[in-house]
Amino acid sequence: MRPGATGSGSAATDRAPADGTEREGAAPGGTVPAADREPEAGPAPARRRAGRVLSLCALVVALLLLAPGVVPDLPGRPGSLLETFLPWLGLTVPPLLAVALLRRSPAGTVAAALPALVWAGQFGPLLLPPAGAPHDFLALQHNVSDVNPDPRGTARSLVPHGADLIALEEVTPAALPVYRRELAARYPYHAVRGTVGLWSAHPLTDVRALDIRPSGVGAGWNRGLRATVHTPDGELAAVVAHLPSVRIGPTTGFEARRRDDSARLLARRIDAEPLERLVLLGDLNGTVQDRGLGPVTSRLAAPERGFALSWPASLPVARIDQVLARAAAVTRIEALPATGSDHLPVLAHLRSDAR
Repeated sequence: MRPGATGSGSAATDRAPADGTEREGAAPGGTVPAADREPEAGPAPARRRAGRVLSLCALVVALLLLAPGVVPDLPGRPGSLLETFLPWLGLTVPPLLAVALLRRSPAGTVAAALPALVWAGQFGPLLLPPAGAPHDFLALQHNVSDVNPDPRGTARSLVPHGADLIALEEVTPAALPVYRRELAARYPYHAVRGTVGLWSAHPLTDVRALDIRPSGVGAGWNRGLRATVHTPDGELAAVVAHLPSVRIGPTTGFEARRRDDSARLLARRIDAEPLERLVLLGDLNGTVQDRGLGPVTSRLAAPERGFALSWPASLPVARIDQVLARAAAVTRIEALPATGSDHLPVLAHLRSDAR
């Protein structure tokens, strides 16, 4: 035995074999305990990771669809911006589902179905045919644009739809005589205050301007009116409103302060209206999901059927032209063909709650 050598028994335990077949702590037979093994490589762990990521994304989308109010209205108003385009979140479902199928992730596939179900519950009813009794009357809303190159053609295109009421915004002094002339035969009763007007097939009384001017805006700003419409089913308060525009910018975010101020004023005017039956027609520069319009939308019934995306006319992505009602149901709303405006007209079918 050479100096420094040990017995064969201790060599097996104190010295790692050169070929690496055994090491300290190895299980009998040379296998490594499960806790000490290298992470398993292969498609199964990758599928599990993909499933977790997809599930998280799907849960976030479902939560935003179900409760967009969880997004706070921080500076830049991200909550209102999300609510303005909320239905479009449904477009995230096909990519989520496609990735889940490509990764062969059962968990991701199941999770991707969750926002689809929430979207169907939130917006699916708008796609269904109208239910219940036929409408009592029709109301048409249109921002005709103050730079409309063809007011005559615009007016003529609205008449054949047979609305009982037509509300117009951005009616300029130059274009007003054109609208009066072209609509007179079908709508002998009309009222204009500032840049908003109401044309009616039924008599109008008690017409007055409605003060919805937000703070910081000059006294010449007049974009609201109220009138009593004497329909065959009784008196109806018609309110026409054009709320201030919103702006979206990289530094300001979703700027809607003046619009929200005007919406609060409009809500007060609605509360003060003595007639029970009321219809609001106007360019509210917001969707019915936008919390900035909450003071108004919480008091009135929104359309039960129809998306009626109205802006911009070239590629509509949101309905900011609204027809809302009190003591009446808006059973359906639809977008009409384009005119010379950057908005599409919308036509609403209304039914009295008395039916």
